[in-house]
This record gives sequence, structure tokens and C-alpha cells, in this order.
Amino acid sequence: MSSADPAKRSEGLTLRQAALIAGFGYLLSPVSYAEFTIYPKLVIAGNIELTAQNIVAHPGMFVAAIMCYLITFLEDVVIAWALYYLLAPVSKPLSLLTAWFRLIYTAVALCGWLNLVTAFRLLATPEYLTLFGSVQLHAQLKLLLSSFRYGWSISLVIFGIHLVLLGYLIYRSGYIPKILGILLVIDGLGWEIDSLQAYLYPNAHLGFIFITFFGELVFMLWLLIRGWKIQELAARS
Repeated sequence: MSSADPAKRSEGLTLRQAALIAGFGYLLSPVSYAEFTIYPKLVIAGNIELTAQNIVAHPGMFVAAIMCYLITFLEDVVIAWALYYLLAPVSKPLSLLTAWFRLIYTAVALCGWLNLVTAFRLLATPEYLTLFGSVQLHAQLKLLLSSFRYGWSISLVIFGIHLVLLGYLIYRSGYIPKILGILLVIDGLGWEIDSLQAYLYPNAHLGFIFITFFGELVFMLWLLIRGWKIQELAARS
């Protein structure tokens, strides 16, 4: 195997190791549990009073959601690291830029996540109700929860750029199917359109955009199922 073979170890991880680390990083991410199970049960759109009651009545669930988001964002750092090594043979500068976009997304998302921590402290500290009164307390809570959602929306714009660059690198790689690159580019553009809705076209009906979000799922499955054979595939090519 020549020194230029992309399957060789390059300053750390082999392609197989990088693929499996990224794949398991995706698989173990608990964000879906927080987004589609816990958060909707507690945070009721348009009813901040009921939302506050839900969080006070079920503080453990709210903390669980907070931790799920935190674990996901920390795993994004690991995934960015693994994907850098996975695609460095294609273009090290572009792979590094792609990783940085995911890291910047994570940093912005974490800043938004801090609003959830503050919201929990606001409701978990009884003296705040005395200091603010129920009306002001609910207003503070609504501001914090909205800041989390808007902050994460902004971070997903950056995440969409990451996916477009990632898809381009995969398309050029030669050792990962081109169709995965195409799906990830579509996925990234979908996140761009969806995340900017609240700012540019709030009244648009974009329910169909969810179809574009399956690119990462397909990519994760490929990493887990075929990632451990990536060295052999690279050697054959």
C-alpha cells in the first residue's frame, strides 16, 4: 500500500476508526429523545403558564432534556474530529474548514443551551417568584425558552453549511458512495431553508422540508454498516 493510500493512518486515526467513531457519535446522540419526547410534553406553545407548571411539576424531565442536549453538543465535537480524519485525504484544508463549521455550530448551540439552564434555575429557586411575581417570572421564562430556540435556529444555519461542505468532500472522496454526498448537500440546504424561516419567511409552509433531513441518517447507517470495511474499499479503488 503506497504512502498516498487514503486508508493509511494519517496523523492519528485510520479511515475505519474515524468512520466508526463518527457513526457511533451519531447513533448515541440523544437529541431526538429531548426534541420529540421530553420537550413537547413540558413546553406548550402559546401557554407559558402551563409550561411553567409542567417544569415545576416535572423538574427531573426538564433536567433530562437539558442533559440530552448537552450530550448531543459534546458528541458533535467528537463527530467533527472524526469526520476531519475521515475526509482529510480528500482535501485537508477543506476538511478542516468543514470541521470548524461544525464546531462553531456547537459553540453557538451551547450558548443557546445556557438559556435552558437559566430557565430551570429560575423555576427551581422559590425566591424568584417572590422577587419577580408570577407575571414577570413567566415573561422571563418565555424569553429564555424563546432565546434557546432562536439561538439553536441560528446555529443550524451554520450546521447546514457544514453539511454542504461535508457532502462535497464525500462526493469527491472515491471511497464513500457519491450518493451520500448528494444526500448530505440536500440535507444541508434543507436546514438552511428551515432554520431561516423564522427570520425571513415566518408565514411560509415548509412542512415538506423534513424530507431532506434523512441524509445524515443514511450516512450514519453507512458509517456503522460499511465503515469497518472502508480500508478494504479504499485499497480496492
